[in-house]
Amino acid sequence: MIRDLTELLRKAKNRPLRRMVVAAAEDEHVLKALQEAMKEEIVIPLLVGDEEKIGLIARSIGFVLDDIEVIDNREGAAVSARIAVAKVKSGEADIIMKGFVNTGDLLKAVLDKDSGLRTDQLLSHVAFFESPYYHKIFCVTDVAMNIAPDLEAKVQIIHNAVKACHGIGIENPKVAVAAAVETVNPKMEATVHAARLKEMNEKGLLNGCVVDGPLAIDIAVNADAARHKGIGGEVAGHCDVILAPDIEAGNMFYKALNFLGGASSAAVVMGASVPVVLTSRSDDERSKLLSIALATLIA
Repeated sequence: MIRDLTELLRKAKNRPLRRMVVAAAEDEHVLKALQEAMKEEIVIPLLVGDEEKIGLIARSIGFVLDDIEVIDNREGAAVSARIAVAKVKSGEADIIMKGFVNTGDLLKAVLDKDSGLRTDQLLSHVAFFESPYYHKIFCVTDVAMNIAPDLEAKVQIIHNAVKACHGIGIENPKVAVAAAVETVNPKMEATVHAARLKEMNEKGLLNGCVVDGPLAIDIAVNADAARHKGIGGEVAGHCDVILAPDIEAGNMFYKALNFLGGASSAAVVMGASVPVVLTSRSDDERSKLLSIALATLIA
């Protein structure tokens, strides 16, 4: 059991150094997080972007770049994204991180059919949280990529989350398929999907985890609430993964945890050939640092 996100840093320190390329690295928050990641000795960075701007920011925060490779690009962030993807493609980097570049431009480069990092897997966002109200870290997915995933998309989203859990040492994650109620209602698609996903797991068609649902959030994370409602099983009150029914529910839950619930988070995008560190502008440096650590464990 991993009780706090800081353990990701401890685990990352015991792994071989990963090479991380930053697309459009002229971003103060990203460089501060990278500076801390280097102090923790978990990554070897490669910076792509406007070398002059990167240098100015680095000097302003006391980040010495003498031993860091910087690839100068003055043609814009979208080009920096393509250069960064090429560095991963060539084997020169194990992880890619978003800098001062639009998410769409980065993902366009990642998903390019000829030069990108496509696999046969759907891309999905995987966010791990440390909450003062829960006994271990847990994952929420997908809050940023897939708007209204169908059943097959949810299978792939679970697959990505389970792979991330395995990467950090959660061997058989408990997946709660979230809905508003615990009973199947044909008028509520999330409950129908939940029942199907649970059935697939029981039949061995969705492996590496234990799936249960539909489960309301209180049942998924609170054992007392589960007992009060007479709901048993391995997942209720002890989940490692919460599968959101759609991007709206997931995104609101994600932001409520961060801004109202006192939670800390670390997140990556899964499904490409390497993890993509795709943090929000509103994420602080600690969240970005923890996201880098998470990516090094999954890579």
